[in-house]
Amino acid sequence: MDLKKVSAKDIAEKKRMMYIELKKEIIEKHDHGVRVIDLARQYNRSTSTICTILKQKELIQATTPAMGVKIISKQRASINENMEKLLMVWLTEKQLAGDTVTKAIICEKARAIYADLLQQTPGTSVDEASGEPFKASRGWFENFKKRTGIHSIVRHGEAASVDIKAGEDYLKTFAEIIAAEGYIPQQVFNCDETGLFWKKMPRRTYITAEEKRMPGHKPMKDRLTLALCANASGDCKIKPLLVYHSENPRAFKSHKILKEKLQVMWRANLRAWVTRQIFVEWVNLVFGPDVKKYLQENNLPLQALLVLDNTPAHAPNLEDDILEEFNFIKVLYLPPNTAPILQPMDQQVISNFKKLFTKHLFRHCFEVTESTNLTLREFWKDHYNIVICLGIIDMAWQGVTKRTLTSAWKKLWPEVVSEMDFERLEPEAAVVEEIVSLGKSMGLDMDEGDINELIEEHSEELTTQELKELQTQQHTEVLQEIDDTEEEVISISEIKEMLGMWEKLSDFIQKKHPEKIATGRAMELFNDTCLTHFRNILKRRMKQISSDRFLSKNPVDESDESVVKRAKISK
Repeated sequence: MDLKKVSAKDIAEKKRMMYIELKKEIIEKHDHGVRVIDLARQYNRSTSTICTILKQKELIQATTPAMGVKIISKQRASINENMEKLLMVWLTEKQLAGDTVTKAIICEKARAIYADLLQQTPGTSVDEASGEPFKASRGWFENFKKRTGIHSIVRHGEAASVDIKAGEDYLKTFAEIIAAEGYIPQQVFNCDETGLFWKKMPRRTYITAEEKRMPGHKPMKDRLTLALCANASGDCKIKPLLVYHSENPRAFKSHKILKEKLQVMWRANLRAWVTRQIFVEWVNLVFGPDVKKYLQENNLPLQALLVLDNTPAHAPNLEDDILEEFNFIKVLYLPPNTAPILQPMDQQVISNFKKLFTKHLFRHCFEVTESTNLTLREFWKDHYNIVICLGIIDMAWQGVTKRTLTSAWKKLWPEVVSEMDFERLEPEAAVVEEIVSLGKSMGLDMDEGDINELIEEHSEELTTQELKELQTQQHTEVLQEIDDTEEEVISISEIKEMLGMWEKLSDFIQKKHPEKIATGRAMELFNDTCLTHFRNILKRRMKQISSDRFLSKNPVDESDESVVKRAKISK
């Protein structure tokens, strides 16, 4: 019996991979000039289905090999291949953090990952293809760059620590620019990106311990990227940019979310990072219009300065990409390796935002568990989704005070920060104490140190095992998004009708066909091979409907609804 189950599972997996290969074939033919209507006729699909496949070109092509590795030769050793996949995941995290990445740093990490993989692969001690130990040579590095296209994130020279002297020297330059152009605090903005593990609990809680024991996908590794921006006077917060790894999460469908109405500008790519193209879109579609409106409403001169660090997303010639109607915006880049000491958003603004996010999240969890029959574990696992997260992000960003935003400029532009405001800055310890109090009231084991550790964890170096978990998560979600799109064209009623017809047919054959054993085996094989896929879709759909109905009958809907509205409605 077990063998039969394994066989059915293998068949389903082969079918799924064959279907992905079929989509790749359609994409390839379209790239070679075959029209959509001809592809629809050739593959017996609707033109809308073909268009959906073509729109998902990046997702589909990324499933095999792993994300980031564009070209793979059959001769290359499997351990090298796995190492490079994990190395790409690591590079993604470095890009997100804005860390300097050089050839030497990449090669050192490659050797470390390779050594870890060797330890986990008994009997393998050298490069399987060449018979030589892996050395991360110059030749390997150059080929790796060609295979992955990482040229844009690799810096030349050696990585440097924070350059305190360069930071001090720049203060005079910045003051001269401000004076020469006549900028006032209302006209000067700073923007910075940060990663947010939106479904992560403190390390010592039982929820984190349970997730670590779970095989496969770990929700606590789910990360999004936010770009936060505000002016030096603290009275103009710009709509944040959010980049996620999924264009259309399942929760968007069940809550009927319109992305253009969100309180963030929603963008997606496989690595959930801010690219140059995405940042330029945000500048032209959000930053430019918001700043122009703000200046005009306050009768201020139409000029603005955007202060940025020198991460790859902030291209040196950004001003060339700004639309003509926003040519009043000038861009100023901080010197390399000075952002940690000069960049306003790095001076407790992002830290304060993350603590407020955690506070509002814990408060929401507390209200849910107090007003419904749901346990914290049940809410966290089955009901806390990206839509609720978006509402909490909005509450946290709105909660960052004008005083916090203004005080953040004390190092770069001390003249705009009054000593009174700086001294009266609310201590973040109070926010942390409230989080700990809420956590303990829900039975979580934590203290102030756990919360501070949680806030800073996004900057920790990832281990090889954590890179593997991230890679697995990304791959799973790509396949899920592909499957979800295909599911959209099949309604629940169609699946039920088809399964009902099969029940009638199988019942008729069992009663009328003389070869009972042979037909029984044939029907069982057909059932496993052809119908399991549709039953699984139906099961997922019905589970989602059941969850939605359950929430709608409980008081949690009042708190959830307010959070969801924050995610849906743009002010």
